[in-house]
Amino acid sequence: MTALSNVSDIVSGVLADVAKREAEVPFQEIKAQSRDMAPTRDVRAAILRQGCGVIVEIKRTSPVFGPTGISSSIASVARDIEAGGAHLIACQTERLRFGGSLIDMATAREAVDLPMVCRDIILDPYQIHEARCYGADMIPLQVGLMDQHRLESLLDRIESLGMECMAEVRTIEEADRALSAGASIIAVNSWSFDTNDLDRDAFSQIEPGLPSEVLRVSLGGVRNGKDVLAAASQGADVVLAAESVMSDEDIRVATMRLAAAGQHPACPSRR
Repeated sequence: MTALSNVSDIVSGVLADVAKREAEVPFQEIKAQSRDMAPTRDVRAAILRQGCGVIVEIKRTSPVFGPTGISSSIASVARDIEAGGAHLIACQTERLRFGGSLIDMATAREAVDLPMVCRDIILDPYQIHEARCYGADMIPLQVGLMDQHRLESLLDRIESLGMECMAEVRTIEEADRALSAGASIIAVNSWSFDTNDLDRDAFSQIEPGLPSEVLRVSLGGVRNGKDVLAAASQGADVVLAAESVMSDEDIRVATMRLAAAGQHPACPSRR
């Protein structure tokens, strides 16, 4: 299977999955529910805390590493991440490749006070309202998977519900498109979407072109405190870690190691 057909299959699969859910809960119903939710938690305040922040992603499995080996309940995992000093929690909700669940995200959010980042392939307005109903405070948009009109439309819808949009980019061109659409939180994803290759230079190549007011997220390949310091030295305001924490026997301690590096006096900070 070629990379292009792989991407096409993933997109088609996501849209087909959304259509099934919409057949069960109509768009107007999920839209009304989403506008009746409690206020969102402050994502920007969490990111703008001193030092380099850490987002830990709850993930059951991945196409690259396989099952992460989570043995505790999702609520317990979320509480361990919060106790370890993470600034935000992300939850993988994409079902086709990652075995994710919106219920996992709702469970995690109910267990903690931290803002919640929905990690999914968002392509349809239905998903935005749905994620809000399950507790999302920030939603990603994969810039490379959509045209400019859809990007701008989905970004506006996310913000209209009081959530933050995290524009995920992998190239300088995608970053420019995200900025043109009005994105103010840019996540540089070092994992390629089609081949799952890791490009550790992606952030350093894209970051210099971002305006100073844009919040910068380094996403992918964070394994230890050294990686946190490296990302911060390149301008990251926050990093996202998943497998390195999820695969550890002690999630709280694994989170604490990363968070401590981000708060160390020697850690560079743009603020």
